Formats: sequence, C-alpha cells, structure tokens
Amino acid sequence: MQYLINEFLRTLVMISLKGYFNKIVIEGKENIPKNTPILLVANHQNALIDPLLLATHTGLKPSFLTRASVFKKSFVAKLLNFIHMLPVYRVRDGFSTIQQNQGTFDQTYEVLRRNGTVIIFAEGSHSLIRNLRPLSKGFTRIAFGLKEKYPEVTPVILPVALDYSAHKRSGSIARMTIGKVIPVDMPAAKSGLLTKSVQLALKNLVVEIPDEEYEAQLQSLIENQVDLSSREDVEVFLKTGQVPKPVKPASGFTNKLMKIFNFPLYWLWLLKKPGVKDPVFSSTWKFLIGFALAPAYYLVLIWLATSSSLGSWALAFLIMALVSVFVNKNPQE
Repeated sequence: MQYLINEFLRTLVMISLKGYFNKIVIEGKENIPKNTPILLVANHQNALIDPLLLATHTGLKPSFLTRASVFKKSFVAKLLNFIHMLPVYRVRDGFSTIQQNQGTFDQTYEVLRRNGTVIIFAEGSHSLIRNLRPLSKGFTRIAFGLKEKYPEVTPVILPVALDYSAHKRSGSIARMTIGKVIPVDMPAAKSGLLTKSVQLALKNLVVEIPDEEYEAQLQSLIENQVDLSSREDVEVFLKTGQVPKPVKPASGFTNKLMKIFNFPLYWLWLLKKPGVKDPVFSSTWKFLIGFALAPAYYLVLIWLATSSSLGSWALAFLIMALVSVFVNKNPQE
C-alpha cells in the first residue's frame, strides 16, 4: 500500500512540476547506473523543489537526508518517514543530538545495501546564489560506513547539478545535469580525496557566476536573455559576450492570464507571501498551493460547467485556466 501511494504521489508531483515549469531539461540521464548503491550528491538552490525534481525525473526511488528540525512534530515526522525522508542532525541543532545521526546512517546503509539510492544536499543549506558552496563530509561518512559494515557492497557517488533560469517564478526553466559516477574505491583514510573529487565534479556541472561583481554580472546575463539554467550559455557569455541561444523575454500577457483565470490560487499566494521570510521558499509555496488546491478549484469549475446555469461560462473559464498554466512563460529572474 505504501508503495502504491508513493507511486501515485510521484505521478501527481511529476504532472504538477510540468505545469509549474515551462520546461524541464534533463541532461546525462545515461550516467545513472543500474543495480548499484547510489549516493546522489546534489547542490541545493530551490528548497523543496530540488528533491521533488530528483524524485520524479531520475527514474530512481530515492530516500532523502533532510534537516532534523522539520521532524519536530510527530505527525510531520510520520509523513516524512512515509515518503522516505530521513533526519540529519547538525551542530546548530545541539551537540547532544549529533549522536542520533548514527540511527539515520544505519537506515541509509540498509537502503544502499539493497541497491537503493540516498540523496544528499551536501552543501548543508540552500541558497539562491548561482555558485557551488563547500561540501560537508556527511556523504563520505555514509559511503565508508557502508563499506565497513558491508564490505561486499560497492557504492558510487552520482553528482547532480540543479539549476534554474528563475528560482522564484513559475513558467521558468529547470535543468538537471547528471554527471559521471565516482567510485568509492579508496580507503577511508582518503575520505578527503573523495570529498575533493565530488566537489570538483559538481563544480564542473553547476552554473557558476564569479563572486567578483556577482550582482552586476547576473544583471547583465538577465538583460541579454542568457539562459541562466545553462552552464554552457553562461560561460560563453561571460567569456565572449555572445548569447548562443537567447531565451524569449517573459510574457507579461500570459502571466496576467494565468493570474486572472486562476485567481483563487494567486490570491492565496498573495496572502502567504508576506510570511515567507526566506525567498528560497517562494517557489516551494507557489508549487504547494497549486499542487494542493488547483485540483479542487478545477473540480469546482467542472461542477459549475455541468450542474449550474453558468455552464458554458464555467467551461470556458476552466479551459482558459488550464491553458494559461501551460503557456505561462517567465524564463528569467
């Protein structure tokens, strides 16, 4: 039953993500190994959107390591465990909690021993900055802990970059770039070497805007319609000033159409927006509002179209609401 519910939810989330984004680009999917324990290490720029994309667009059935603070309420903890999320305790959660990580690591060993996948956002936190931050060493501890407990198991690290043309907007471009696997074939004493190898692999996949004059360069990229989700396009522009494949500017008309014909959902976002203190969660809340309430809104329109005097008007409104979602384009910040 849990498997069926997870598959149903995964399908709903996949459909919803395709409606939320104008385009989802997957590169390097052939690099995903089969019948192998995978520690998937990714950068983290877009809160809940990042794990949802990885869960629905890799073909894997992963477990996730996520910060323990979200597990405080028992109901939430049960829900997160149900969808294969495991808590990781950090120093900021209190030194006394760190030892609880061993229980989480033991669970990841069992997942990996069965050739499963565990996803780690190794930067340790999220950020809208388009650069890779230093990686924590948690994934190396899991990799070598697994080999110590089950010497016959040979895990691999799969580096994956997640980039967005506009983090906070619907109708934008999401890009997942999957790198080549990195075997865990060195002794535990060389864990620092493994960390550096994964850091370098991810750095070669993630869009990078140099820290020096970051804001000015970001603004220039936006003004010149460079696809901010494409590492190649960003690199070419920063080096030569050329734009290989300019993205079309945002269509204010289609965005207004979406807001008009999906006005209850838009109003809910406007009510929630002042309470979103961390801008990284903007997309998360927009997506969750649509995911949870759009079906109910569309069902009401269907009911009005079939069972009320507003029939033809409600049907037209429903069609426009659906069309406006899929034609909405906001490719840049």
